[in-house]
Amino acid sequence: PMAESVAEIVIGPEHVGILDGIEDFSHLLVLYWAHRVDPAGRTLTKVHPMGRKDLPLVGVFSTCSPARPNPVLVAAVHLVGRDGFTLRVTGLDAVDGSPVVDIKPYLPHYYSVADARLSAWMDQVIQEMGDLWQNRK
Repeated sequence: PMAESVAEIVIGPEHVGILDGIEDFSHLLVLYWAHRVDPAGRTLTKVHPMGRKDLPLVGVFSTCSPARPNPVLVAAVHLVGRDGFTLRVTGLDAVDGSPVVDIKPYLPHYYSVADARLSAWMDQVIQEMGDLWQNRK
């Protein structure tokens, strides 16, 4: 499973000091470019979430689809360790070679919203995914 796979994020050595202190955080937000999105996918304005025709056709900005005008995606990951310019993380769903746009510490008090509302179709997907989403690290 994705949550257990260890991925490596390698930062170029020209960025000396940029990772200092990062190992003090257990989780990070990784923003990355979905570089393998077909150019035709960048023109889509509406999609069926996850390509599922049983889910409603909605605007691409109301989904996490990688097919979007600017395919910047985000993943909350668990930082397993750091070795120099390399971060080892779990929970990263990026394709190998995806350029990292930014890395930020995950701040639960800042990013979590207690009264957030989800669409009915997203609630359905979360229920269907069950333990897979509940057990993400």
